[in-house]
Amino acid sequence: MTDLDEVLRCRLFALVPQEAYVFPGTVAANLAYLAPDADPARLARSAEAVGLSEVIDRLGGTDAVLHSPTKELSSGERQLFALARVHACTAPVVVLDEATCHLDPVAEERAEAAFAERPGTLVVIAHRLVSAARAHRVLLLDGDRTALGSHAELLVRSPHYAELVGHWEGTRAALLPAGGGRA
Repeated sequence: MTDLDEVLRCRLFALVPQEAYVFPGTVAANLAYLAPDADPARLARSAEAVGLSEVIDRLGGTDAVLHSPTKELSSGERQLFALARVHACTAPVVVLDEATCHLDPVAEERAEAAFAERPGTLVVIAHRLVSAARAHRVLLLDGDRTALGSHAELLVRSPHYAELVGHWEGTRAALLPAGGGRA
């Protein structure tokens, strides 16, 4: 692959994987990795949109240097960096592949909402029911079984999807403390 192929690929598609990579260097360089021409305001908007701003402030701002990101940042914080980096880029197709698995539910919802508001096509690969419920369209791939539709449509049309949702709901209910309160 040539450098031009890499540049074109980054301009068309962007991926946030389950295990996010943050490299040693400044916070700003990490955020601008896929958007080298982005101005600081755009990078700040993307960081704010996905919920990274407080982490950046804690680190000392965008000029702060990360020496050993795996030691300095939690898995969730590294995911927020990768999310902000991709949010700031101009790729019209974004794939979030378990990209919020290390985030709590509130942070996950915020990040997914930020990408839902971003122009372009968003593909979310997730195992969490809440991600499916938020999606406009759900594609269930389970072995040789497939189903496509909204969450509500699939609950009615796909016995397998309804079974998976029921299993998840039953598991969640079993984890709640006695009396049905929130865990």
